Amino acid sequence: MDQTRRYVALDLKEDDLIREGRHILVAYRMKPKAGADYLSMAAHFAAESSTGTNVEVSTTDDFTRRLDALVYHIDEAREDLRLAYPIDLFDRNVIDGRFMLVSFLTLTVGNNQGMGEIEHARMIDFHVPPRVIQMFDGPARGIADLWRVLGRPVDAGGYIAGTIIKPKLGLRPEPFAKAAYQFWLGGDFIKNDEPQGNQVFAPIRKTLPLVYDALKRAQDETGQAKLFSMNISADDYHEMRARADFALETFGPDADKLAFLVDGYLGGPGMVTTIRRQYPGQFLHYHRAGHGAITSPSSKRGYSAFVLAKMSRLQGASGIHVGSMGHGKMEGEDEDKWIAYMIERDACQGPVYYQDWHGMKPTAPIISGGMNALRLPGFFENLGHGNIINTAGGGSYGHIDSPAAGARSLRQAYECWKAGADPVEWAREHRDFARAFVSFPDDADALYPGWREKLGVG
Repeated sequence: MDQTRRYVALDLKEDDLIREGRHILVAYRMKPKAGADYLSMAAHFAAESSTGTNVEVSTTDDFTRRLDALVYHIDEAREDLRLAYPIDLFDRNVIDGRFMLVSFLTLTVGNNQGMGEIEHARMIDFHVPPRVIQMFDGPARGIADLWRVLGRPVDAGGYIAGTIIKPKLGLRPEPFAKAAYQFWLGGDFIKNDEPQGNQVFAPIRKTLPLVYDALKRAQDETGQAKLFSMNISADDYHEMRARADFALETFGPDADKLAFLVDGYLGGPGMVTTIRRQYPGQFLHYHRAGHGAITSPSSKRGYSAFVLAKMSRLQGASGIHVGSMGHGKMEGEDEDKWIAYMIERDACQGPVYYQDWHGMKPTAPIISGGMNALRLPGFFENLGHGNIINTAGGGSYGHIDSPAAGARSLRQAYECWKAGADPVEWAREHRDFARAFVSFPDDADALYPGWREKLGVG
């Protein structure tokens, strides 16, 4: 069935659609199967994404047609397809009338991903108008709240040195708490790794009180506040709340030093929104484990890591992992800094659309994945600032002296970049940073050739 007459409107102008604010715009990289007409397949894609089907039906009326997703731009050579979705097309909450991300995903990457006539289709960007931003929760807390707890300025409060307890699994309660204490003597922030939870060898009800005791002892010894991000991810709403409530009860007067980590990609939007709404006083730490299954640059379906991060801000994530932008062990590129810019700035240009957030609170970039002190100066140079949370597991616990020394080496790396200093020269006056060269010699050789001779290391 030819659907181009109904679902194609190439006379629509993108600037006009954005100015009028009545549509969510979505950009895809779409390629039909060999021999298929691009415009016809684009129309079918729009129909499958909104009101259509593959046959003419008797229940369509003039009002229904007002809700059609419309193809307003195509460039077959670039595989560039852009659709305009009327905002009234999306499902709203019964209890408060607000938007829900599930509905956004159901339409924009729902049935269209399984269309037989389509070779591939991948969402690379989207634009939401002011009215839609008003109807998403957005973050309740952000990195400024963590800076406040740490006693720093709430505007550009700087680098938060964090880690992940290593090994990620296998530690019983006492060794786990000891590992936390050892890092907190030099660092700021510890997160549960995503597999950590309530294992039989480390039940939460035994482990968490010991972790809180370690936090208090580290605070007493250093005179500095410490932060802990607890994984409360679970299949069941009531289980998540039970974990969160126990954590708040355990931390008591130090509850402002507690963040809640959720596996936002694997658990889905419901997990994120549950914590955003039930615990608006806590920093919501969005972990994106598993996202590479669809966001990898090698994937041609689903959506990109940029889209995932942008959606996390709408949902209310206080911070989300954005990878190491090619400077760590995980897949990524220097240009991934635009992911960080999009979630932390009040307005930013994306791959396709310029997005104004109209005052919605920012989402903090959380950097992890093979980072250590030697890699940080180049990372900060690429990003252009250090107002991030960095969770360096091996980069802390792999330091030759101690986890605390590893934490201090991370902060010294940040100070090196801020000072515009040569890292090898900086190492001469900063022992923990210098010892990172010995701790991670392969990185040192790759990043700073000749460092052994300059630092007098055999």
